[in-house]
Amino acid sequence: MSLSPDTRARIEALLASHPVVLFMKGTRHAPRCGFSAAAADRLNALLDDYLSVDVLADEDIRAGIKEFGNWPTIPQLYVQGELVGGADIVQSMYDSGELHRLFGRPEPDRTPPTLTISDTAAGHIRAALGDAGEAALFLDVDSHFQPRFQLRAAGAHDIVAHANGLDIHFDLASAPRAQGAQIDWTSTPHGMGLAIFLPAAPEVIKSIDVHELKRRMQAGDLLVLDVRNLDERTRVPFAGAEVFAPETHERLTQLPRDTAIAFICHHGVASRNAAEHFRDHGFSNLYNVEGGIDAWSREIDPGVPRY
Repeated sequence: MSLSPDTRARIEALLASHPVVLFMKGTRHAPRCGFSAAAADRLNALLDDYLSVDVLADEDIRAGIKEFGNWPTIPQLYVQGELVGGADIVQSMYDSGELHRLFGRPEPDRTPPTLTISDTAAGHIRAALGDAGEAALFLDVDSHFQPRFQLRAAGAHDIVAHANGLDIHFDLASAPRAQGAQIDWTSTPHGMGLAIFLPAAPEVIKSIDVHELKRRMQAGDLLVLDVRNLDERTRVPFAGAEVFAPETHERLTQLPRDTAIAFICHHGVASRNAAEHFRDHGFSNLYNVEGGIDAWSREIDPGVPRY
């Protein structure tokens, strides 16, 4: 497929207007593939502001960017109009510190995390490593704080922690997320297996009822985000809440990570999903309003119509 002059001009305009552009699937705060998520995760750690272009929303850009830079895959990172590379290159540059230097950031901290591995867990890990050959054992912890053991070749920039006679390798992004990790062999929903507890993971979503919500709104120590759609908000407004919508997403997700935020919807389901989205971005003081607007109408203000 040839690159049309119109699409080329659009890509060139994006690159001319923004010093750092990531062409990806999804957006920097809501990636829609693992490779895009990995690249955005590294950039998010270094940059407060850069442009992410969702190629899934524009088929001309999705096909055209591959022709533009003669690079066959997505994501693609451009800096000052020049193609840097895809997900593997971005991750490699981040691990080596080259990406930090490119953006004028301090050299990365390579302190290995402190780990605790029980004797039983260590024994099972050693047994599983019996046929691993030269492969190293990595513990990857993604931006959602989901841990996963992998076997792969060791790299020059690995961070290596030692615990209970085992060498555990980390990439630069995973290492701080694994600080204080406790690894044990225990009963899981799928039977006996490894359980990994990550103290560095953001706190789980807390529940708040409408009576406590009212008290804290009056005290002014809680930001309330209404995650309902436009039609619901128009029919039944909720005073005192900010709207969480695509046009407010960027600003709200840049708030201090310890901001106390309560999420409210019709019944409390969509609001919990929105709270999880913020938790994935490192927010640690999040509340879900149980029962939502419906509970507010029933228990606090009957003047708010039920629907």
